[in-house]
Amino acid sequence: MAEVRKIKTALISVFHKDGLDELLKKLNEEGVRFLSTGGTQKFIEEQGYECQKVEDVTTYPSILGGRVKTLHPKVFGGILGRRENEGDREQMAQYEIPEIDLVIVDLYPFEQTVASGANEADIIEKIDIGGISLIRAGAKNFKDVVIVPSKAEYSVLLDILNKKGAQTDIEDRKMFAARAFGVSSHYDTAIHSWFVKA
Repeated sequence: MAEVRKIKTALISVFHKDGLDELLKKLNEEGVRFLSTGGTQKFIEEQGYECQKVEDVTTYPSILGGRVKTLHPKVFGGILGRRENEGDREQMAQYEIPEIDLVIVDLYPFEQTVASGANEADIIEKIDIGGISLIRAGAKNFKDVVIVPSKAEYSVLLDILNKKGAQTDIEDRKMFAARAFGVSSHYDTAIHSWFVKA
Protein backbone atom coordinates (compact mmCIF):
# COMPACT_ATOMS: atom_id res chain seq x y z
CA MET A 1 0.00 0.00 0.00
CA ALA A 2 1.37 3.39 -0.99
CA GLU A 3 1.44 5.40 2.22
CA VAL A 4 1.65 8.78 0.50
CA ARG A 5 -1.38 10.06 -1.40
CA LYS A 6 -1.49 13.06 -3.71
CA ILE A 7 -4.50 15.38 -3.50
CA LYS A 8 -5.80 16.00 -7.02
CA THR A 9 -9.53 16.58 -6.51
CA ALA A 10 -11.25 18.16 -3.51
CA LEU A 11 -14.97 18.05 -2.74
CA ILE A 12 -15.83 21.11 -0.68
CA SER A 13 -19.27 21.64 0.84
CA VAL A 14 -19.34 23.84 3.93
CA PHE A 15 -21.87 25.81 5.94
CA HIS A 16 -19.25 28.17 7.41
CA LYS A 17 -17.10 29.86 4.75
CA ASP A 18 -14.86 31.89 7.08
CA GLY A 19 -11.24 30.78 6.89
CA LEU A 20 -11.83 28.80 3.71
CA ASP A 21 -10.24 31.41 1.41
CA GLU A 22 -6.67 30.77 2.62
CA LEU A 23 -7.08 27.03 2.18
CA LEU A 24 -8.53 27.46 -1.33
CA LYS A 25 -5.61 29.68 -2.31
CA LYS A 26 -3.04 27.06 -1.27
CA LEU A 27 -4.95 24.16 -2.83
CA ASN A 28 -5.29 26.09 -6.08
CA GLU A 29 -1.55 26.85 -6.08
CA GLU A 30 -0.97 23.10 -5.75
CA GLY A 31 -3.16 22.41 -8.79
CA VAL A 32 -6.02 20.77 -6.89
CA ARG A 33 -9.33 20.62 -8.76
CA PHE A 34 -12.46 21.83 -6.95
CA LEU A 35 -15.85 20.16 -6.89
CA SER A 36 -18.69 21.75 -4.93
CA THR A 37 -22.36 22.56 -4.39
CA GLY A 38 -24.59 25.62 -4.07
CA GLY A 39 -23.30 28.39 -1.85
CA THR A 40 -19.83 26.89 -1.46
CA GLN A 41 -19.41 26.62 -5.23
CA LYS A 42 -20.44 30.27 -5.59
CA PHE A 43 -17.95 31.25 -2.85
CA ILE A 44 -15.10 29.35 -4.57
CA GLU A 45 -15.87 31.01 -7.91
CA GLU A 46 -16.06 34.44 -6.24
CA GLN A 47 -12.50 33.84 -5.03
CA GLY A 48 -11.55 33.52 -8.70
CA TYR A 49 -11.15 29.73 -8.93
CA GLU A 50 -12.71 27.25 -11.33
CA CYS A 51 -15.12 24.88 -9.65
CA GLN A 52 -17.06 21.98 -11.11
CA LYS A 53 -20.64 21.57 -9.89
CA VAL A 54 -21.46 18.30 -8.15
CA GLU A 55 -24.63 18.33 -10.28
CA ASP A 56 -22.47 18.07 -13.41
CA VAL A 57 -20.89 14.91 -12.02
CA THR A 58 -24.11 13.30 -10.76
CA THR A 59 -26.38 14.69 -13.54
CA TYR A 60 -28.94 15.39 -10.78
CA PRO A 61 -29.86 18.84 -9.48
CA SER A 62 -30.04 19.67 -5.78
CA ILE A 63 -33.52 18.35 -4.90
CA LEU A 64 -36.08 18.26 -2.08
CA GLY A 65 -35.34 21.79 -0.95
CA GLY A 66 -31.60 21.11 -0.78
CA ARG A 67 -32.00 17.97 1.35
CA VAL A 68 -30.39 15.86 -1.39
CA LYS A 69 -27.30 17.26 -3.11
CA THR A 70 -24.29 15.00 -2.65
CA LEU A 71 -26.01 11.69 -1.84
CA HIS A 72 -25.15 9.88 -5.07
CA PRO A 73 -22.96 6.89 -6.10
CA LYS A 74 -20.71 9.13 -8.23
CA VAL A 75 -19.86 11.21 -5.17
CA PHE A 76 -19.68 8.45 -2.57
CA GLY A 77 -18.03 6.05 -5.00
CA GLY A 78 -15.36 8.67 -5.59
CA ILE A 79 -14.70 8.88 -1.85
CA LEU A 80 -15.10 5.22 -0.89
CA GLY A 81 -13.37 3.64 -3.89
CA ARG A 82 -10.22 1.82 -2.77
CA ARG A 83 -7.39 2.97 -5.03
CA GLU A 84 -5.45 -0.27 -4.80
CA ASN A 85 -8.46 -2.56 -5.24
CA GLU A 86 -8.64 -3.68 -8.87
CA GLY A 87 -12.39 -4.36 -8.72
CA ASP A 88 -13.10 -0.91 -7.28
CA ARG A 89 -10.93 0.75 -9.94
CA GLU A 90 -12.68 -1.16 -12.73
CA GLN A 91 -16.12 -0.16 -11.45
CA MET A 92 -15.08 3.47 -11.03
CA ALA A 93 -13.96 3.47 -14.65
CA GLN A 94 -17.10 1.64 -15.80
CA TYR A 95 -19.46 4.09 -14.09
CA GLU A 96 -17.29 7.17 -14.71
CA ILE A 97 -16.79 7.84 -11.02
CA PRO A 98 -14.10 10.46 -10.36
CA GLU A 99 -11.56 9.90 -7.58
CA ILE A 100 -12.11 12.37 -4.73
CA ASP A 101 -8.95 12.69 -2.61
CA LEU A 102 -9.95 15.42 -0.17
CA VAL A 103 -13.32 16.15 1.43
CA ILE A 104 -13.79 19.45 3.24
CA VAL A 105 -17.15 19.61 4.94
CA ASP A 106 -18.82 20.99 8.02
CA LEU A 107 -22.22 20.37 9.48
CA TYR A 108 -25.38 22.42 9.81
CA PRO A 109 -25.32 24.24 13.18
CA PHE A 110 -27.72 21.95 15.02
CA GLU A 111 -26.72 22.85 18.57
CA GLN A 112 -26.72 26.59 17.87
CA THR A 113 -30.18 26.30 16.30
CA VAL A 114 -31.52 24.49 19.38
CA ALA A 115 -29.87 27.06 21.68
CA SER A 116 -31.47 29.92 19.72
CA GLY A 117 -34.93 28.71 20.73
CA ALA A 118 -35.92 27.82 17.16
CA ASN A 119 -39.08 25.84 16.51
CA GLU A 120 -39.08 22.08 15.94
CA ALA A 121 -39.33 22.29 12.13
CA ASP A 122 -36.27 24.57 11.92
CA ILE A 123 -34.31 22.37 14.30
CA ILE A 124 -35.08 19.24 12.26
CA GLU A 125 -33.88 20.98 9.07
CA LYS A 126 -30.53 21.48 10.78
CA ILE A 127 -30.01 17.72 11.12
CA ASP A 128 -27.31 17.24 8.53
CA ILE A 129 -27.53 14.13 6.34
CA GLY A 130 -25.21 14.68 3.38
CA GLY A 131 -22.47 16.30 5.45
CA ILE A 132 -22.35 13.60 8.12
CA SER A 133 -22.36 10.92 5.39
CA LEU A 134 -19.44 12.62 3.61
CA ILE A 135 -17.53 12.80 6.90
CA ARG A 136 -18.08 9.11 7.64
CA ALA A 137 -17.21 8.03 4.08
CA GLY A 138 -14.02 10.09 4.00
CA ALA A 139 -12.97 8.86 7.43
CA LYS A 140 -13.72 5.22 6.60
CA ASN A 141 -11.49 5.40 3.52
CA PHE A 142 -8.66 7.27 5.26
CA LYS A 143 -6.15 5.01 3.53
CA ASP A 144 -6.85 7.00 0.36
CA VAL A 145 -8.79 10.12 1.36
CA VAL A 146 -8.22 13.19 3.54
CA ILE A 147 -11.31 14.25 5.50
CA VAL A 148 -11.50 17.75 6.98
CA PRO A 149 -14.67 17.57 9.13
CA SER A 150 -14.91 21.16 10.42
CA LYS A 151 -13.39 24.60 10.08
CA ALA A 152 -11.34 23.84 13.22
CA GLU A 153 -9.20 21.59 10.99
CA TYR A 154 -8.58 24.11 8.17
CA SER A 155 -5.36 25.31 9.78
CA VAL A 156 -4.18 21.73 10.35
CA LEU A 157 -4.56 20.94 6.64
CA LEU A 158 -3.00 24.25 5.63
CA ASP A 159 0.04 23.47 7.78
CA ILE A 160 0.43 20.08 6.07
CA LEU A 161 0.05 21.66 2.60
CA ASN A 162 2.67 24.28 3.42
CA LYS A 163 5.12 21.63 4.61
CA LYS A 164 4.52 18.82 2.12
CA GLY A 165 2.59 20.27 -0.80
CA ALA A 166 -0.63 18.55 -1.92
CA GLN A 167 0.18 15.19 -0.45
CA THR A 168 -0.38 13.42 2.83
CA ASP A 169 0.92 10.32 4.51
CA ILE A 170 -1.11 7.64 6.24
CA GLU A 171 -0.55 9.15 9.71
CA ASP A 172 -1.98 12.49 8.53
CA ARG A 173 -5.06 10.83 7.08
CA LYS A 174 -5.65 8.63 10.10
CA MET A 175 -5.40 11.68 12.39
CA PHE A 176 -8.05 13.50 10.33
CA ALA A 177 -10.24 10.37 10.37
CA ALA A 178 -10.06 10.21 14.18
CA ARG A 179 -11.07 13.87 14.39
CA ALA A 180 -13.86 13.24 11.90
CA PHE A 181 -15.39 10.46 13.98
CA GLY A 182 -15.08 12.76 17.01
CA VAL A 183 -17.11 15.39 15.15
CA SER A 184 -19.77 12.89 14.02
CA SER A 185 -20.01 11.34 17.49
CA HIS A 186 -20.50 14.75 19.16
CA TYR A 187 -23.08 15.77 16.55
CA ASP A 188 -25.15 12.60 16.84
CA THR A 189 -25.01 12.82 20.64
CA ALA A 190 -26.42 16.37 20.50
CA ILE A 191 -29.24 15.26 18.18
CA HIS A 192 -30.01 12.26 20.37
CA SER A 193 -30.15 14.48 23.47
CA TRP A 194 -32.59 16.85 21.77
CA PHE A 195 -34.91 14.03 20.70
CA VAL A 196 -34.92 12.56 24.21
CA LYS A 197 -35.82 15.95 25.72
CA ALA A 198 -38.19 17.16 22.96
